[in-house]
Amino acid sequence: MNDSREIAAAALHRRIAACTLCAAHLPLGPRPVTQFSPSSRLLIIGQAPGTKVHASGVPWDDDSGDRLRGWLGIDREAMYDEARVAIVPMGFCYPGKLSGGDAPPRRECAPQWHDAVLRLLPEDRLTLLVGAYAQAHYLPDTRSISMTERVRRFGEYGAMIALPHPAWRARLWMAKHPWFEAEILPQLRTKVAALFRSGAVGDT
Repeated sequence: MNDSREIAAAALHRRIAACTLCAAHLPLGPRPVTQFSPSSRLLIIGQAPGTKVHASGVPWDDDSGDRLRGWLGIDREAMYDEARVAIVPMGFCYPGKLSGGDAPPRRECAPQWHDAVLRLLPEDRLTLLVGAYAQAHYLPDTRSISMTERVRRFGEYGAMIALPHPAWRARLWMAKHPWFEAEILPQLRTKVAALFRSGAVGDT
């Protein structure tokens, strides 16, 4: 790995860790949670940390993370290997509560940091857009269709794959849409396994 890229990644990590851009709006204060390296070829873009992740500082360190790892067919060791997996949510900090659930990711975060992170990542990466916020940002031309329809169109967005958010409600969604487990998840696991074996996205 090019030392200059490693140095740039370390510097960016420090800048993100010190970010206070949204501090006035964060009920638990800023604690940016992310992971990435210049060799990360699997990019997971989700929503924002919940309270458990805010407390631990480990991305997807909750029931949703367990479910997501099951969907991908990987374990915690693989998930937290930043040489292979980048985790870059739409909002890096816990945004607080709204209407009984977590508030949306802060709007300031992705415009401030995402481009800088993505420039460091390999161009031949596979990007998982987990949930409606990531999909609205990175697949803006699909805003007229539902999240379910985006997920159903697996393989139509190049090296980007739309997934539902793996919160507890995903179990209800999966029960209504059995094709996700029967048809989409096997293809997804095949792509992720091939990516980890070869280090390149490619067609499987």
